[in-house]
Amino acid sequence: MALNIDAIRKQFPALALSDEGKPRIYLDNPGGTQVPRQVLERMEHYLIHNNANHGGQFRTSVESDKVLAEAHQAMADLLNARSADEIVFGANMTTLTFAFSRSIGRLFNRGDTILLTRMDHDGNVGPWLHLAEDLGLKVRWLNFDLETYEYDFAEVADLLKDGAVKLAAINYASNCLGTINDVKAITEMAHQSDTLVFVDAVQFVPHGPLDVQRIGCDFLVCSPYKFFGPHQGVLWGDTEILEKLEAYKVRPADKMAPGKFETGTQLHEGQAGTLGVLEYLEWIGETMGTEFESEFPDFRGRRLHLHTAMLAIQEYEQSLSKRLISGLQNLSGVEIRGISNPNDYSRRVPTVSFTVSNQNPEEIALKLAAENIYVWHGHNYALEAYRHMGLENTGGVVRIGPVHYNTIAEIDQTLEVLESCW
Repeated sequence: MALNIDAIRKQFPALALSDEGKPRIYLDNPGGTQVPRQVLERMEHYLIHNNANHGGQFRTSVESDKVLAEAHQAMADLLNARSADEIVFGANMTTLTFAFSRSIGRLFNRGDTILLTRMDHDGNVGPWLHLAEDLGLKVRWLNFDLETYEYDFAEVADLLKDGAVKLAAINYASNCLGTINDVKAITEMAHQSDTLVFVDAVQFVPHGPLDVQRIGCDFLVCSPYKFFGPHQGVLWGDTEILEKLEAYKVRPADKMAPGKFETGTQLHEGQAGTLGVLEYLEWIGETMGTEFESEFPDFRGRRLHLHTAMLAIQEYEQSLSKRLISGLQNLSGVEIRGISNPNDYSRRVPTVSFTVSNQNPEEIALKLAAENIYVWHGHNYALEAYRHMGLENTGGVVRIGPVHYNTIAEIDQTLEVLESCW
């Protein structure tokens, strides 16, 4: 059963907007997605009916706490966490990572070693570099192959073989290259010693089903605003480790996870909106993902529907990747900075970055914007990736990032405009 794109697009009010007669084409999704009606309805309902602080005995506080509890449980279902208590909400992935890096850092000693990658968004690099500077830690770097745009597992093994690495901060999918990494295999290699594994899944969650129990990592972070929700961040952590970590919190705050990590008063309406997007994805799974139910024999109810939805989305998005990449390959001077073999599309998300010989990426983005086509250009916070590719002083790349609400027609229109850009 294919995705019903017309029905899906009707759920997103922003997709119907035009400017000066030109429909908006949102291909800026790696930086943030549009939201369905369920998000808007949940946030409005919360602010009208449940708007209160946490822990009161009166109706609005009691009802507010129910919404927050349900949002935690729904995120646990999306990630296949064992418990809603393993879900921590925060402002965004980067803020959560900075906060947790401080707590995790209390487990380390001066001279200890951490592993970072050249493929990551700086949200999973900067916090650890600050920690290394503060604590006197050593940093090892995992490169990616400049021809395959993937990690060399022989290099991974070599970096981990002496057991000195105390934490490996790795990414599930690249916000620059689009590569999907085998985080399960890397985690298994890291766990041969006492290495903690911190996974940035921000760019994977919008594009496929995720199972923290299958991966076996210790922490995983994502951002609801990257998967059709409001501006929020979410961290999953293994129960035993969350209990062991000391949180940076005010003294009256909860002493147990997740509360001890949810510093101050949270954005309650944002959590309500996150619940809304998960209800939207559940609807996709119930109505368009039933053919994938056999892939998840141990899941039931919302957990099953969320995972079948993401598998249906993943299948559809491969058609977008195929159309976009093949179209770009037909344009003169284009170099795709990522996996471009159609046989390998299962190892990438549809985020596609490219450069054009003797062309400024910003000028290309401006020409697309003039036609109401939204794309990103530059380094997109993947500083190490751009340096590794030698693009730091060239203006970076043009990045086109479709998601499941985009259409083949939008891809074709974008390619048509690109034909006249140089």
